[in-house]
Amino acid sequence: MSRQYFGTDGVRGRVGVAPMTPEFALKLGWAAGRVLADGHGARVVVGKDTRRSGYLFESALEAGFAAAGVETDLLGPLPTPGVAYLTRALRAQAGVVISASHNPHHDNGVKFFGPDGGKLSDEVELEIERLIDAPLECVAPERLGRAKRIDDAAGRYIEFCKGTFGEKNLNGLKLVVDCANGAAYRVGPAIFEELGAEVVAIGDHPNGLNINAGCGSTHLGAVKAAVHQHGADLGIALDGDADRCLMVDAAGNEIDGDQILYVIARARLAAGELSGPVVGTQMSNLGLERALLALGVEFRRAKVGDRYVMELLRETGGMLGGEGSGHTICLDKTSTGDGLVTALQVLAAVVGQKKRLDQLVAGMAKFPQVLINLPVQGRAADVLAQPAARAAEAAALERLGTHGRVLLRASGTEPLIRVMIEADDDALAQREARALAAAIEAVQA
Repeated sequence: MSRQYFGTDGVRGRVGVAPMTPEFALKLGWAAGRVLADGHGARVVVGKDTRRSGYLFESALEAGFAAAGVETDLLGPLPTPGVAYLTRALRAQAGVVISASHNPHHDNGVKFFGPDGGKLSDEVELEIERLIDAPLECVAPERLGRAKRIDDAAGRYIEFCKGTFGEKNLNGLKLVVDCANGAAYRVGPAIFEELGAEVVAIGDHPNGLNINAGCGSTHLGAVKAAVHQHGADLGIALDGDADRCLMVDAAGNEIDGDQILYVIARARLAAGELSGPVVGTQMSNLGLERALLALGVEFRRAKVGDRYVMELLRETGGMLGGEGSGHTICLDKTSTGDGLVTALQVLAAVVGQKKRLDQLVAGMAKFPQVLINLPVQGRAADVLAQPAARAAEAAALERLGTHGRVLLRASGTEPLIRVMIEADDDALAQREARALAAAIEAVQA
């Protein structure tokens, strides 16, 4: 059964345009309340990032939950993984995050966690969708849900993150932390400071409109400049809801999610703490796979999307997985991708092995990889299903032969077609990516 509203990471879109309207959010809260927290006295926790539209959707969702007879705990601005943690810690029936992650301020979205802090199954999401289109039936007045603020939500999450670092400290390290003017603007710097680091915080003055704007994990220029200016040991770049983390070393070299996953996996292996395969995606760099295999570590690929990485980890008994974009999952520490926990695991390797970040990633040689994002009108999947698109993909594969690979897919979060070419030669990757992108554009013409 196809989805009408849910993508790979909840419901997302431009504010004021279906489905991201106040009316839809009200109905979504009611439907989710009926499915996830059915029964008198059931509770959900709701967090958000720093978008101005978060107030609007928070109020609408709260009303929907109340109409379904569900109590709502409001957490305020908090990273997505912080909401996942507090869903478990407060023993709520569900967690809700109002965020469009790395997208600009004019987008927003709603995503859910189950009581275990994990993402919802396809079956549960489809049941919520079914109810969205049903008439809204309000519970009796005496059964209406209420709402309250959880004032210590940020402090609880800070302590949780610090607990994943163990007994070590960050004394003597200078870090730049780019909070993307998003959900981690308070908790992010506090975590590293309380562990002993000298912290230079940037992207920590949200105004409701500047989230992800020229900062954070989607714009690494800001953190690179700050690392150089302040002579920092490394830089940490989060996205708007802080479930992603990318880094830069002291020289300003970008460290992507594949390299981060390699550093953490190698540290776990050295400590005798790695179990199961490491899971990446179809987009993961071939250099990661080969570097892990050289260490004797099995590597598996899931479909693109952290929900699919999580599914494969659970199927195979793995504990580490992630994407090049910076979603990294450490199931021995938390239940979902967490940018701050990820950064702490890399820092634990830096401190524990007494090596610089550039030294830790040196064992992984990246293959040239070119990604082109093509805007699309209508459904990207429909464009890719056309015979001309499939033929263009097949032709690119034939030209590359044994020298590279092709990935052509529809984005699960944006109206884009992603064209990826990986090859053993950069010029070849660039040439084939441009050729395939032009062929797909011609299909849309």
